[in-house]
Amino acid sequence: MEVRVREGDSCAYYGRLFKVPIELIIDSNENVNPSNLKTGTKIMIPGYVSVPYTIKEEDTLWKIGKAKNLSIDAMMILNQMQNPNQLAPGDTLYLPERITQQHVISKLPYGSGILTKQIKTLKKFYPFISVDTIGTSVLGNHIQEIRIGKGLKKVHMNASFHANEWISTMVLMSLVNQYLISLTNRSPLRGIDTINLYNETELSIVPMVNPDGVDLVLNGPPTSSRQEVTEINEGSDEFVHWKANIRGVDLNNQFPANWEIEQERKEPKSPAPRDYPGKTSLSEPEAIAMADLIKNNRYDRILAFHTQGEEFYWGYEGFEPPESEILATEFERVSGYKAIRNVDSHAGFKDWYIQEYKRPGFTIELGRGINPLPLSQFHDILKKVEGIFLASLYL
Repeated sequence: MEVRVREGDSCAYYGRLFKVPIELIIDSNENVNPSNLKTGTKIMIPGYVSVPYTIKEEDTLWKIGKAKNLSIDAMMILNQMQNPNQLAPGDTLYLPERITQQHVISKLPYGSGILTKQIKTLKKFYPFISVDTIGTSVLGNHIQEIRIGKGLKKVHMNASFHANEWISTMVLMSLVNQYLISLTNRSPLRGIDTINLYNETELSIVPMVNPDGVDLVLNGPPTSSRQEVTEINEGSDEFVHWKANIRGVDLNNQFPANWEIEQERKEPKSPAPRDYPGKTSLSEPEAIAMADLIKNNRYDRILAFHTQGEEFYWGYEGFEPPESEILATEFERVSGYKAIRNVDSHAGFKDWYIQEYKRPGFTIELGRGINPLPLSQFHDILKKVEGIFLASLYL
């Protein structure tokens, strides 16, 4: 929500008036000097929208404020009013409405196009977040990253490395939305004051690593690559179980952590709907984008959201630090998911991260069943994984 500065206004006053942490207001207005607000400057108030209201007979600002539980001055600032008595029947008054409901929940699975729109929505409502494109997919779809917070601790999370695991994107985006609502409403999550997390931790989220693959599973092949993709799929026009990227390379078998072992033992020796690790490690633009993101940032830990199994993997070849076990124990406690240290698998994103940086990395397997998991599991998954999301930030 946008307001204009009056003479004497300050970010601290806006924080008290709208009951939003001052650091969120300051971070939502990076091009404004918070210690010297100039009259007439546009200021964004995060976590609010302005809602039109038609003035009725006998309405007064005080009456509206009492009915809507709104501050008189908040309404005056939003409407640039000098006189609270200037209301006239039939005129439009804009009311500041606090956002308390999620805006990213969809009743249908969504692909890269809907995700892009929802990220734009979050950026509009919560301008203190930053949104960047870290790379592009084979088909040129943007691989987007959201950043929240400004602390020294750096945590990264991602989802939908595998195409038919698209529900992981919906879960991660819902967790992000819950976090943002908690921040702007000063409402704790599981008893945790999230503004402290914001000030102590920088959170990086890549909600959809494999946009081409997700779109393929949900919508079928694009015209430009229909023949090639159908051939990889052995002539079938059913793509619901496809895991790979659009070129038939499994992105979570692409990383240089004993990649040669997976190349040797994986059954597909050419592009396939799943499990083919590629001709070389890091051959695919999506995997390269994720590797570059990690190389360019000193993350303290990473979490990759997959499906299914209600378990998570936290070790790799003994490279994991002692901190990993502490985190794994807490993740297990708050979620009920089973902690598994090692599995006979290589070349994964988590494997490479642990091997290269000797820091905690986790592959979180959401839900139970056969991929793609049904949307009926969404709320149960969300409830169980919320504790892992928070613990990864506060520990």
